[in-house]
Amino acid sequence: MKVFLDALDVANDFLYSKFLIVVLIAVGLYFTIRTKCVQVRLFPESLKVVREKSDEEGSISSFQALMIATASRVGTGNIAGVSTAIVMGGPGALLWMWIMAVIGSASAFIESTLAQVYKEKDGKIFKGGPAYYIQRALGARWLGIIFAVLLILTFAFGFNGLQSYNIASAFEYYVPNFANTNVPMIIGLVAAVGAAMLFFGGTDKISKVSSILVPIMAALYIIIGLIIFFKNIGYLPEAMGDVVRSAFDWESIFGGFAGSCVVLGIKRGLFSNEAGMGSAPNAAAAANVSHPAKQGLVQVLSVFIDTLLLCSTSAFIVLLTNQYTVGGELNGIPLVQQSVASVFGEAGIHFITVAICLFAFTSLIGNYFYAEANIKFISENKVFMFVFRILAVLMVFVGAQNDLRTAWNLADVIMGCMATVNIIAIVLLGGIAIKVLRDYEEQKAQGLDPVFKAEKIGIHNTDLWK
Repeated sequence: MKVFLDALDVANDFLYSKFLIVVLIAVGLYFTIRTKCVQVRLFPESLKVVREKSDEEGSISSFQALMIATASRVGTGNIAGVSTAIVMGGPGALLWMWIMAVIGSASAFIESTLAQVYKEKDGKIFKGGPAYYIQRALGARWLGIIFAVLLILTFAFGFNGLQSYNIASAFEYYVPNFANTNVPMIIGLVAAVGAAMLFFGGTDKISKVSSILVPIMAALYIIIGLIIFFKNIGYLPEAMGDVVRSAFDWESIFGGFAGSCVVLGIKRGLFSNEAGMGSAPNAAAAANVSHPAKQGLVQVLSVFIDTLLLCSTSAFIVLLTNQYTVGGELNGIPLVQQSVASVFGEAGIHFITVAICLFAFTSLIGNYFYAEANIKFISENKVFMFVFRILAVLMVFVGAQNDLRTAWNLADVIMGCMATVNIIAIVLLGGIAIKVLRDYEEQKAQGLDPVFKAEKIGIHNTDLWK
């Protein structure tokens, strides 16, 4: 077991501190250049198309698909991960998170546009994602199945167990000797029942719940952040000065690069918004839109919501209340709780508990949505789906009661492999998404509401968009 755990640590370190960071940055910069910085240039268009309604009753709108993707992206990492990055690497980590959001959103546009081009009909809604465009556009179903299996293991079992554990852990503050009581089991049961209602309710119910819960969750957290921001605005110039100085303190950075604000900020930015990693396209494919580029633009918003809004909210809560020490022991959720409590008292701790539960539960249902789309890619067998749903619910129940750290570390490695497969696919297929973007902009220039015809730009291997 020790040999296995050591190997897991080595694999994690290689994937997330060396390989994926370099590759995701390179791919993000490549697509930023190829699309002429679409994420900034067409940002106003993103805000416009996200408001469009679906023209088919029972289908998923752009906004609902955005909320599903945001539900999965936004988790306890937006609270714990950000504060930990600031404590371990310094306040400059925030600036590098922002930079990564802008760079990574170009990859998010490409993968989500491809997911739309190669989506398939699934009753009144659509299904799709990397497994589908790998099969359709690359003609490699075997590779699509590998991707699907990796995603299912990562999100339905690894990360959903973690989110359930985070929900239970949020109540440790209220229950003495928490781990030795029946409270984790009770919380796990409640979470599992809630999850089962949504998992067995189908993707339509998940989209509706996400479109209600995610905006409420995000708005409440941002409001608390804004109150703290304006109450402590006198500290803002000093805090931003610390951010900039730390971000470009080259002597400090290169003196301990692996634990610097650059590496920690980049890692938090990339792995919080998941741009380019192949998860969000599974939600993007579900939207009913008139042109694939519309949902590509909408998914750019999800990256910005995750990093520029929610991660920044956590960062300013920590920076402006001055409760942190670089290199100190207090970090993660306890640091954010103490920071909020310094302004709101005991009520602040209660609010963060509620926020953690909401963030974790919405991640849980967003993760499941991704996994179900990939189960359907492997097989449409109803018994297979029923067994999968039972196992997914059981993972929620078990995860709440156990610190399955080894399983979650393994899920990190598996996600790294999943991301690698997707990166290869979008680099090979990126030209198609850029053609789709060009078609969209040409129609907009003619004053039209763009409608996509695949054969017009030479795409023949899709059942839709005729």
